[in-house]
Amino acid sequence: MRALDRKLLRDLWHVRGQTAAIAAVIACGVAIVIMTFGAMVSLRDTRDRYYERYRFADVFSQLRRAPLQVAARIGAIPGVAEWETRITRYAALDIPTLRQPAAAMLVSLPDGGEPRLDRIALRRGRLPMRGRDELVMSENMAAALGYAPGNELAVLLNGRKRVFTIVGVALSPEFVYVLAPGQLMQDDRTFGILWIDRSIMEAAYDMKGAFNDVGVRLAPGASEPEVVRRLDALLARYGGTAAYGRSDQLSNAYLDQELGQLRTMAFVIPPIFLAVAAFLMHMVLSRLIDTERESIGLLKSFGYTNREVGAHYLKFSLAIATPGVIAGCAAGLLLGHWMTTIYQHYFRFPFLRYEIEPVVLSAAVALSLAAAILGTWGAVSRATRLAPAAAMQPPTPTTYRRTLADRLQLGRHLSMPTEMILRHVERWPLRALLTISGTAMAVMLLVTLFFFFNSIDELVDGFYFRENRQDLVIGLVDPRAEAARFDIARLPGVRAAEPVLQVPARLAHGHLSQRIAISGLDADSAFRTFRDSAGRGFTLPGQGIVISEKLATLLELHGGEGVHVEILQGARRQATLPVAAITSEHVGLSAYMERGALARLTGEPGTVTAIQALVDTAARAELTRRLKAIPAVATLSTREQAITALRETMARSMTIVIDFYIALGAIIAFGVVYNAARISLSERGRELASLRILGFTRFEVSYVLLGELALLVLAGLPIGCALGRGLAWATARAMETKLFRIPFAMQPSTYGIAIGIVLASATTSAAMIAWRIRQLDLVAVLKARE
Repeated sequence: MRALDRKLLRDLWHVRGQTAAIAAVIACGVAIVIMTFGAMVSLRDTRDRYYERYRFADVFSQLRRAPLQVAARIGAIPGVAEWETRITRYAALDIPTLRQPAAAMLVSLPDGGEPRLDRIALRRGRLPMRGRDELVMSENMAAALGYAPGNELAVLLNGRKRVFTIVGVALSPEFVYVLAPGQLMQDDRTFGILWIDRSIMEAAYDMKGAFNDVGVRLAPGASEPEVVRRLDALLARYGGTAAYGRSDQLSNAYLDQELGQLRTMAFVIPPIFLAVAAFLMHMVLSRLIDTERESIGLLKSFGYTNREVGAHYLKFSLAIATPGVIAGCAAGLLLGHWMTTIYQHYFRFPFLRYEIEPVVLSAAVALSLAAAILGTWGAVSRATRLAPAAAMQPPTPTTYRRTLADRLQLGRHLSMPTEMILRHVERWPLRALLTISGTAMAVMLLVTLFFFFNSIDELVDGFYFRENRQDLVIGLVDPRAEAARFDIARLPGVRAAEPVLQVPARLAHGHLSQRIAISGLDADSAFRTFRDSAGRGFTLPGQGIVISEKLATLLELHGGEGVHVEILQGARRQATLPVAAITSEHVGLSAYMERGALARLTGEPGTVTAIQALVDTAARAELTRRLKAIPAVATLSTREQAITALRETMARSMTIVIDFYIALGAIIAFGVVYNAARISLSERGRELASLRILGFTRFEVSYVLLGELALLVLAGLPIGCALGRGLAWATARAMETKLFRIPFAMQPSTYGIAIGIVLASATTSAAMIAWRIRQLDLVAVLKARE
């Protein structure tokens, strides 16, 4: 072994504690890169293979009713390679073991059994036989209810209860993420997908020789917008509600949103860890080179070149980084597998394997090593520039002058150790700034992570309590006369009921357009409140249209401007309406009109599609039983079950992941504070020992070092809080999608918890340094050369 290599091992052993702290920070950064990018790649590749293998459609359209002969005309549209027609309906379920109402989307299976498009992946059992009361249940619902082939399920087909036997459990690329209408999060116990033989659905819904849903697969090179336009024109007379591509298909949109959020986290958080690692590396190696001036001079005088000396110290930085990179790679692969299993709970694939692309692994390793080299480059350059003669001499003594504390005569009010702390901070401002910056970065990361908990609370409170105050939403099978509202209001337990009219429409402004559902509400609705971007409430105007902020942004609309509205059902009427107001919402794209005005626009006055109700809690069970027996009721959703599903989903996935990131934030805080204190102790060991000889107590000596550390940590806390607020805002904007906007809500407790974690880490570091101070060998330290 070469002499320089033996010296390298001695140096690493001497700073082993600091080396371990830096390696831990690097390992965290590498692990996050591999975990997030690996999960993102796994989800993307699994999605693409699943879509291709099970022939996921490219274009979708729903309609009122069309004869099967129209299917041949769909196939004749240029660019259409394959098509599949079917019948879909929502239906209520009667599940005795559930206290809350349940519903499902019914999807017909062709007479031949397996559809050509959107094929189902049977996990257990078989497909239903023609004409028999059999069905296949989606795997997510079957697992949540504990159902298996052989169990029976009561389904309300067009209001008539019919008992089916479950003969299979399956998945479909169309329903990777299953969400009930009007809900934020999936609830597998109360909503799922049921596949039933087509002949049964034809008889139950009077759809013999007809269809109301079509999927299309495009030929290579075909234009999706052109196919959508032609399909719309063809199906318009049959009540078509506007075709759309994969990007607007609900399940695929949620999956794309998750991939985008993973990408954002992968680009935001790892650079923080790598920047801290570079900063710590700079601190350690700069101190080492400062104390080894004489050794560097001796090495050069014995013939070692500048390149060899520089390579030696670069080896030092790489020797610190390499264990962290190796540990980070191993941890990242394990955490990636763990994260993939979490996703499997609510993104349903027949196969989902964690995969990591070699380029991602290589990039993570290269970036980490580059951060280590970058952090030490300045110190290494300084070592190579030292001339042997200059290096053999002691460094130029520091020029001491009166500090600000001296000029302000603070010594009259402060103790001698406190005055020493202030003088040292002012005389070494760069060192102080680096420690403050490291502490601020730890606080910044923690504040940003805890912000997500605040945003979830704000989302739930805003959507379910401030904006929507109803307890129950009753979806109707078909549009009904307004009298349905009074039928519901007379049921036991209903305290108040309001009608809702939902109409599919396309809103356009210039070349921009969006396909949405316009909600028609009563102007004096007690269940729906509106607020502008400043938080001011307003009522639904009788004229014009109210749109959400996100929709206004996508259409580049402002209040008072006109928007072209095309109704996508019935006579497909069109009108240009003024934007009466813009409402602040965090979920989906929304538009609202006064119900009477919307009904007149559609040409179908006096109709409703849903009923909202306030319910007496004591009578809820009886009300649910009565509603299940009403033929016109398709779905039931309660605020209570929606909030419960949201909380359970968060606890199962997002909370666990964020807790993991918080632990990593605590590691950053510990690494920064421990390294700063350890380096300071190495630099000032002789000074502290001298103070002990001069009569200072152990407490006073510890206070000189740890008091300075505490001062710098406290100075970094408010800076970190401010930076964390800014990073949280930027992250919320970066993760914004059409489906969700993360509300920017920062509670004071967020800052308090983040500060508490950093202070706890700092206290742990201080305790370790205090123990080292007590173990100082005064004689050995005083014998050491300056």
